[in-house]
Amino acid sequence: MRDVLRYVREFFAVIDRRFLAACCLWMAVLITLNYQLQLERVWIAQLESRFQQGMALSLIYGSAFVVPYLLMIRFKWHPVFVSWDFALLLLIAPLLFALKVMIPNPLENLIAGDWGSYLTMVTVLPFKFLVVTIALLILYRWLPAQQNFFGVTLDGVVWRPYWQMLACMLPLIAFASTQADFLSAYPRLKQMAFMSLVTDNPWGYRLLYELGYGVDFLTIELFFRGFLVFAFIRYAGVAAILPMATFYCSIHFGKPVLECISSFAGGLILGVLAYRTRSIMGGLLVHLGIAWMMEVGGYLGNLRFG
Repeated sequence: MRDVLRYVREFFAVIDRRFLAACCLWMAVLITLNYQLQLERVWIAQLESRFQQGMALSLIYGSAFVVPYLLMIRFKWHPVFVSWDFALLLLIAPLLFALKVMIPNPLENLIAGDWGSYLTMVTVLPFKFLVVTIALLILYRWLPAQQNFFGVTLDGVVWRPYWQMLACMLPLIAFASTQADFLSAYPRLKQMAFMSLVTDNPWGYRLLYELGYGVDFLTIELFFRGFLVFAFIRYAGVAAILPMATFYCSIHFGKPVLECISSFAGGLILGVLAYRTRSIMGGLLVHLGIAWMMEVGGYLGNLRFG
């Protein structure tokens, strides 16, 4: 845990405080607008087509991601190597994640009834992972040679600090599991309640759903701590971590507000760790651990308080 704290302190020692303040202020504005106007839950949900919803999401993601880079370039808070490929990556990143969110599952409606619903729900996130991974593989081949595939390596990873981070999160998740807005959103497993009506062994199917749910966090870590850190540090150095964190915060606009706010700090810390260790695997352990602890907390909290 000392290494984690040291990495974070060293990051804050080298990052321009004006840039950090600008990113925090910009996210405060976007978070306020989102939760006051219900941009994601109401405005985007009312759009007529998946394409329109995807374009609207890309505008939100793009504003969260691109504006910090524009500010950094305009005020020269950190040196940025501006080139046509950098500009193209700035455009691709929000579009790719909006595609990940909105692309339909090809197995959707393949089978009618409850089993069709189950098939759709357990395969949709692995399918999205496949789409993002293929896109990133293409970008990886196009970009100049890198040490590994956007931080997907176990070389040199020391696991103990990550287990300690999970231990620190346990009391926070226990507290969240007593709050109404958290319990209304978790566990995501509640979507599987209908399986009790169609099988005598629903827990096996629920476990498969949780495994599919976990795949989404591999997608998240690969995209944010992998692509948005390792592809962009060649242009902006360590300062690339902050725009990644603002982008990461924006994808939580549909979540409880405290979870959204905390995602900025969480994304920042995981970005620093990925940058220093040159690996996303420790962050993946933390992210998966938190997600599944939230599932357990939501399940137990609904039993107790629901």
